[in-house]
Amino acid sequence: MKIDALHKLFLDCTSVSTDTRNVDNNNMFFALSGDNFNGNTFAQDALKKGAKYAIIDDVNFKTSKHTILVENTLKTLQELATYHRAYLGVKIISLTGSNGKTTTKELINVVLSKKYNTTATIGNLNNHIGVPLTLLSMTKDTEIGIVEMGANHKKEIAFLCQIAKPDFGYITNFGKAHLEGFGSIEGVIEGKCELYQYLTTNNKYVFINADDTIQLEKLNSYDKKSGFSQNNSKYLNIELIDAKPFVSFTTQDTPIKSNLIGAYNFTNLCAATMIGNYFNVDLIDIKQAIEGYTPTNNRSQIITRESNTIILDAYNANPSSMEVALQNFSNQNSKNKIAILGDMFELGASASKEHQSIVNLVSTLHINHIILIGENFLKTEINKSTIKQYKSFESFKENYTPIINSSLLIKGSRGMALERVLELL
Repeated sequence: MKIDALHKLFLDCTSVSTDTRNVDNNNMFFALSGDNFNGNTFAQDALKKGAKYAIIDDVNFKTSKHTILVENTLKTLQELATYHRAYLGVKIISLTGSNGKTTTKELINVVLSKKYNTTATIGNLNNHIGVPLTLLSMTKDTEIGIVEMGANHKKEIAFLCQIAKPDFGYITNFGKAHLEGFGSIEGVIEGKCELYQYLTTNNKYVFINADDTIQLEKLNSYDKKSGFSQNNSKYLNIELIDAKPFVSFTTQDTPIKSNLIGAYNFTNLCAATMIGNYFNVDLIDIKQAIEGYTPTNNRSQIITRESNTIILDAYNANPSSMEVALQNFSNQNSKNKIAILGDMFELGASASKEHQSIVNLVSTLHINHIILIGENFLKTEINKSTIKQYKSFESFKENYTPIINSSLLIKGSRGMALERVLELL
């Protein structure tokens, strides 16, 4: 079936799903397959649960007019998303970066939604499946779409740009994330800048952090851009006031106090402020949006448990985000500070070196006790009696002693699931 014909069927459906656990009535189900499963086997179940159509790519599962056979279900999902994006003609802002993508996306969304009907990536559905699903969730009412793009190797952002075809784009930063796939920090920069490459090649609009020398250098001669800076008068001036613990800043003589902790969130707040300013959102509305935003989903959350105050930043971790989180925690005006750190994944051959670097750093900071959890951290050399190492969360749990009257930082890669520490507290 051709994409235009499939799109007409899609418009008669309520939504799209790729998981039978999330099928709604009159839903369009895409039978995506993985390394260890054949999605076509779930097509009939999806129809029984109320799906209007099931898109399959194996003729053996063609059972009725409601099972639509295509050559490749994943490719069809992506092509349908691109077609739907063009059909709507909606403005698309895409963003990527090593750290802060999801927080920045959510901040941009709350700011722009003060004036526009927006649709943004849900959670971190930011890959070759998540981006199409985000585009297909947009409707005729959507005025601006905000699409997060993740990548763990080169050419991935370029591929996602061909699906979403963004009109605007922003890169949060370049850090030591997914080194296993990118190979080096230079590979990270090259991979993330595929977004800017797409935008400049197609004469689209670029948003930048003008205090980031890499971004400024790569886009110095490109005219269609806006940015923010604490130092460069050519761009929107935004000044950091404080970050102990919550970030506050000022722009255009207006102070704004956020509910985000850590100076590392300052640029995320700046990006949302600058993009709101570009789209003519009133400054008072930008202020209200930012001051009303509270982080969730284990991202820099402030949580109180009994006599303890916790910074829960356990959604993910890489060397760059771990370093700034630790430095921020060290600078906080708290008494008994305890850092509970979990392994950082997808570092490849750099894993041993990067985990040791974190241990070396944390040993120099104003943190009273450090708890390291994971096989990588277990292999590191420690030189302070205030540092304890555990092979796994289970090992830490078995040896856990009550923590009281303390400030804690909990941070690790998603696979470590360190939010489980809250159950002990």
